[in-house]
Amino acid sequence: MSTETAEQPVAKVAKAEGLFSKRRRKIVSDPLSDDNPITVQVLGICSALAVTAKLEPTLVMSIAVMFVVVFSNLIVSVIRNLIPSRIRIIVQLGIVASLVVIVDLVLRAYLYEVSKVVGVYVGLIITNCIIMGRLEAFAMGNKPYDSILDGFGSAFGYAWVILVVAFFRELLGSGSLFNFKVFEAIGIDNFPTVGLMTSPVGAFILIGIVIWVQRWRNGYVEHQ
Repeated sequence: MSTETAEQPVAKVAKAEGLFSKRRRKIVSDPLSDDNPITVQVLGICSALAVTAKLEPTLVMSIAVMFVVVFSNLIVSVIRNLIPSRIRIIVQLGIVASLVVIVDLVLRAYLYEVSKVVGVYVGLIITNCIIMGRLEAFAMGNKPYDSILDGFGSAFGYAWVILVVAFFRELLGSGSLFNFKVFEAIGIDNFPTVGLMTSPVGAFILIGIVIWVQRWRNGYVEHQ
């Protein structure tokens, strides 16, 4: 059998794969649970500790990371065959840095008060191990559409964890959600807030609990 004939079935299979095939759904779903960047890979912890005192800056940070990881994955995947191997990290950092600058400028223009809270940490997205890890592990070796899905999955996996942490930190530490006084609204004027939740120590404790619960739920075991 000739090489051309042998390659035909492979090409047909590739063409037949749908936009939301089982393999592609797995690319998105794995980072949400089984391969979560925070609870399994233990990446992106710094921002999870820093910005989760309130839900509003946490939501903004989640959207910012999603924008950067999706578009950096897309751009790197598109030009992956043009990037010399010796300077690929520099090129990736340049792409991520450019996207972070765009995010920072948009925040300053339209959400200035929030930008004052998360501005420093938005800059640190450049060195976020989640983003650089996806560029190296996935975008450099896969097509643009798959890389976009991988970016969405990783960003959502990061976002849901820090949003859960922010929910409990703001509720228990300040008695509010998105600065709305929840307990006062339901008639509890003297709710005993937990001061520990307003500090990074509280965030660390909550992240530890989330990691423990999710790993217990998934039956995850560290391999030596």
